[in-house]
Amino acid sequence: MGGEEFNADARTCGEQRQSRCSGLVVSLISWMIFLLVGCQVPAFDQVPTPIMPVGIETTPTKTAVPTSSGQIISTPTLPQPTATINPDTGWQAVQPGLERRHIFVLDKENQPRDRLAILRLDPTLFDVRVVYRPGEAQSLETWQAETNALITINGGFFTEDHYATGLTVVDGEAFGVSYGDFAGMLAVTDAGTDVRWLRERPFNPNEALQYAVQSFPVLVKPGGILGFPEEDGNLARRTVIGQDENGNLLFIIAPSGLMTLHQMSQWLTESDLNLHIALNLDGGPSTGLLLANSDLIISAYSPLPAIITVHQKINN
Repeated sequence: MGGEEFNADARTCGEQRQSRCSGLVVSLISWMIFLLVGCQVPAFDQVPTPIMPVGIETTPTKTAVPTSSGQIISTPTLPQPTATINPDTGWQAVQPGLERRHIFVLDKENQPRDRLAILRLDPTLFDVRVVYRPGEAQSLETWQAETNALITINGGFFTEDHYATGLTVVDGEAFGVSYGDFAGMLAVTDAGTDVRWLRERPFNPNEALQYAVQSFPVLVKPGGILGFPEEDGNLARRTVIGQDENGNLLFIIAPSGLMTLHQMSQWLTESDLNLHIALNLDGGPSTGLLLANSDLIISAYSPLPAIITVHQKINN
């Protein structure tokens, strides 16, 4: 249904057992071909080759890894940080009130797990909006050209026929149904822009929301608390929106599909981003981020019915 949780995380144990035998047979045949002709073992997973930001990342190689079922999959392998690939660029000014940063996330063996692209902005200097076209979808690049936004990023979960599964508000008009208290919400009102945990601040239908998008899970709970403590083992591209203790909004992208929700939750909580709260948006093939007039281009693999945009305020 548009994202990694609805497409990949909803597999049942029965489906896994049915595919185990066929996966083993295909894997054995693939290894025979590999040994005979020296070809690379083909990928049998659903993890696409990562699209790295132009001018920022190099194309990862793939490493064949056997799964518990005996199936051979190919997982992207990130390049090692070098003098030309800075492991942490630090915050770099884009324009007043907007900064960018790129960080390698390392695993316990000090190996690169993913390279995050992060934008941090002062919401008092920018207009944050949600754009939604129910039942229709288009590429992130087309959305950016249509809206002429400074920042264009994918939104929340949606169905196969391109309808948002959670509450979405555009120009004060509400679509869909609010999630329960397990979810979170980006909310734009006359008072400002903030990210909320619905258990702490439930959706109020009488509130004058200008724009809103709901999603789940909350990866960092209010106060910088770990929000997703359980490891589900599901790797996917990740899109996160957060708010730090100073009120800044952060857009965080893990484009390589090498992090689980728990790993992302733990890294965000332990990072120096000073996050007060962070919310997982739709990920997997939906993950995408464009910064206008820059080399920061992370394309979504799927067309999107809803996006979040950022424009500079006219009076600034």
